[in-house]
Amino acid sequence: MTNATVVGFSGNLARPSKTRGFVEHFVNEIAGRHGLAAATFDRDDVGPTLGAARWTRDLDDTGRKVLDAVVGAEVLVVGSPTYKGSYTGLFKHFFDLIDPSAIVSTSTPENFEIFFQAPR
Repeated sequence: MTNATVVGFSGNLARPSKTRGFVEHFVNEIAGRHGLAAATFDRDDVGPTLGAARWTRDLDDTGRKVLDAVVGAEVLVVGSPTYKGSYTGLFKHFFDLIDPSAIVSTSTPENFEIFFQAPR
């Protein structure tokens, strides 16, 4: 895959964030193992228009660039801190703006390994 990108998106509400660090770790690990480009974003990177956006066209240029990166990713790594037993609302809202058919064909490299190693 040429110019393949691993994109991470974290639903954290503040910086610094353990969730963003966790997502970024996996993005960099996957990208390094498979020779892919890497980028990680969080809710703050989308900008102030996210909360009021009803459609992708309602996002400002900054938010649209993040959304385009997520949609254009070959590998997507997402994470959200839990709030009252669920993911954050703006995290869900961001993904609700994306047409599901836009990411349904996101592929992974041949022999791609999914891994998780919990800290001890």
